[in-house]
Amino acid sequence: MDDYWVAVVWTLLPTIVVSAIFFFVLRSVIRADRNERREYARVEAKERAKLGMPPAPASVDAPAASER
Repeated sequence: MDDYWVAVVWTLLPTIVVSAIFFFVLRSVIRADRNERREYARVEAKERAKLGMPPAPASVDAPAASER
């Protein structure tokens, strides 16, 4: 019976490891995109202020300052 559970663990282990790697890679991609968009918005606001333009209208998807 012990051999059965060892076989089950060795069968499921690759799937679990690949799933964990996929999760962490996908999470890092999403975080990088979020940080890049935030930085782009900050640079755009700085450039608009430098040119004397009004601030860009807030996006519906952008979180409010209190939610950050």
